Amino acid sequence: MKVIFTRDFLALILSVAVVGLGSGATLPLTALALTQAGYGTDVVGLLTAAQAGGGLVVVPFAGWVAARFGGRQVIVGAVLVVAIATALMQLTANLWLWALLRVLCGAALMLLFTIGEAWVNQLADDATRGRVVAIYATNFTLFQMSGPVLVSQISDLMHSRFLICGALFLLALPMLATLRTTPHAADDEHAAHGSWRRVLPQMPALVVGTGFFALFDTIALSLLPLFAMSHGVTSEVAVLSASALLLGDTTMQFPIGWLADRLGRERVHIGCGVIVVLLLPLLPWAIKSPWLCWPLLYVLGAAAGAIYTLSLVACGERFRGIALVSASSLVGASWSAASFGGPLVAGALMKGVGDDAMVGVLLVAALAFLAAVWWERRRLTVRAVG
Repeated sequence: MKVIFTRDFLALILSVAVVGLGSGATLPLTALALTQAGYGTDVVGLLTAAQAGGGLVVVPFAGWVAARFGGRQVIVGAVLVVAIATALMQLTANLWLWALLRVLCGAALMLLFTIGEAWVNQLADDATRGRVVAIYATNFTLFQMSGPVLVSQISDLMHSRFLICGALFLLALPMLATLRTTPHAADDEHAAHGSWRRVLPQMPALVVGTGFFALFDTIALSLLPLFAMSHGVTSEVAVLSASALLLGDTTMQFPIGWLADRLGRERVHIGCGVIVVLLLPLLPWAIKSPWLCWPLLYVLGAAAGAIYTLSLVACGERFRGIALVSASSLVGASWSAASFGGPLVAGALMKGVGDDAMVGVLLVAALAFLAAVWWERRRLTVRAVG
């Protein structure tokens, strides 16, 4: 059983890593192609929103789709849809068709990551869940970060670059074919307990925690360099600030997952939220000093990333079967909504109030996570007493 688990786990994370590489390349390539065609950031934003919208639309149906067609079949179908939709972008320049293709990609990717995360949680056991999910999250992040590097190598191939990106997704299929197990869930379980309406009230802290990290991640990539430059940091150094955060996120997830397995996941989850809340207000002061800035950004990235990773872990602890698929889809929906709307709010506040408003937005989101954790614990205490 352990051999099957190891092989299935490796095959699953490698196939998802390939998808991460493809999606990490497709989004910047789409933005680059639109910019080269003379379109502005408003059009780029709308196409990005189209993909996020596709993901949000499919959330209520993720559990039903997984129960009806089976996890393996849905993942394979999602890979094929993303591959074909991405390749078709090479054959047309019509913005409406591009928007439709991005909607299809968003819906397919939401199903793929929802079932993939649920599958990883099913393969893990309670004793090692933190480390297993941390490996999954770190692996995906590393490959997704490689996407822009790939774009830099193929951006000049005007007649084949989207075809190359589409073909990348197909590389996941041979690895998926080696899987022996499959996500299991019964239809009656879905009917009784698996609906997202039943699941959502049981996981507000996990939804808010995911939303916080999605906001943190997108702001780090888009607005943090601008924040640093507003405090007198040169542009060359400012762009590295996001790399410091991502480095902390990538390298520390497994150690934090190990710590969570040993000390208790909820305790470490709350501790990471507290660390973020304590360190964020120091950022405007520390950003001017390299000796303070780089360690601060590294620890911030590690703690913020762990809030997301441990939210995935908690989903696996609390839910099974289709309920777990529904929980994973809600996590994905929270990510899509926060990564789309959050930077718009933060950017507007930075322009109207000042660049330090970015820290304020992140601090409010982190405090909202801790408040949601407190509300969950209080509700459980009331139920236990009652």
